Amino acid sequence: MKEYLTLKNISVVAILGALGAALMLFDFPIFVAPSFYKFDLGDLPCLLGAFALGPVGAFFIQVIKILVKLLLKPTSTAFVGEFAAFICSTAYCVSAANIYQFNKTRKTAIIAMIVGSLFMTIISCLANYFIIIPAYVKMYNIPLETIISMGQAIFPIIKDKLGFVLCCVLPFNLIKALIIDVLTFVLYKHISPLLKAK
Repeated sequence: MKEYLTLKNISVVAILGALGAALMLFDFPIFVAPSFYKFDLGDLPCLLGAFALGPVGAFFIQVIKILVKLLLKPTSTAFVGEFAAFICSTAYCVSAANIYQFNKTRKTAIIAMIVGSLFMTIISCLANYFIIIPAYVKMYNIPLETIISMGQAIFPIIKDKLGFVLCCVLPFNLIKALIIDVLTFVLYKHISPLLKAK
């Protein structure tokens, strides 16, 4: 751990965390989910940092990202959105970093991103079903049926909370992960010398 806590590593973690927070401010809905699910590129700096610095770096980048985001733009979701972002993004980047550390090749990076994407999607679906959607219902006094009807407006086959998660939450996270994976694959080779520079 001592070897990891160098001034250079701490600086890179701080910069990537702040960059991730800034990117979180530029969010927008995408067609597969209701508008309160927002897409942003905040995980891109974290995944780049995860490959360069490993799982510990990925974790702390996520911590800084969320803290700085809250300083730049206070929560509008009673911290539910930030909690969801932290849990799902940490699952994504830390799992990918753990796999990539074993063999730092292009093939391993692709496998790591695929596994990380799937892991994040599973965690997100479970978190939405058991924690996030119930929290929105309770804190905002919104009937569950109202949230389900928002999903039905996009996918009429949705009948219940499970259908909402499978038809909206699942593809939303897969699309998000795919975009970030592709950008990471394209950018990492060019950026890694800066992240690893002595």
